[in-house]
Amino acid sequence: MFESRIAKILVFTVLIVFVAVKASASEGGDSMFDWEPLMEAITQVESEGNPKAQSGNCCGAMQIKPILVEDCNLILRSRGSKKKYTLKDRFNVKKSREMFVLIMSKYNPSNDIERAIRIWNGGVNYTVKSTQKYYQKVMAAYNK
Repeated sequence: MFESRIAKILVFTVLIVFVAVKASASEGGDSMFDWEPLMEAITQVESEGNPKAQSGNCCGAMQIKPILVEDCNLILRSRGSKKKYTLKDRFNVKKSREMFVLIMSKYNPSNDIERAIRIWNGGVNYTVKSTQKYYQKVMAAYNK
C-alpha cells in the first residue's frame, strides 16, 4: 500500500512538471535555447555586423523591417507585457536580438534552425524556394 501511494505521488509530480514545461514553452519558447550562434550568422549575412546598416526600410545589424517591430509589439501586448519596441530599437543590437527571440518564441516554438532562418528572411509564410539562397548563406556563416 505504501509503495502504491509513493508511485501515485511520483506520477502526479512528473505530470505537474510536464504541464509546467509545456506551458512555459507555449508562452515563450524554450528560454534555455541558445540562439546566439544563429543570430551572429544572420547578423554577418545581413549587415556584416554593422548596427547602422540600412537598406530600404530594413535597418540595423539584423536588417529589421518596421512590420517586424509592429509584430513584436503585438506579441508583447498579447502576453500582457507593457514593453514596447520602437523603430529606433532596430539600430540596437541587443534589442534586435530580443526581437528575434520573441518572433521565434511565437512562430518557431520548436526552435528549428532552418525554420528560423527562413522566417527571418521570408516571413512567417515563407516558401523554401524564395528563401533558399539566404538559407545557404546563413548556414555557411553558421557553420564557420
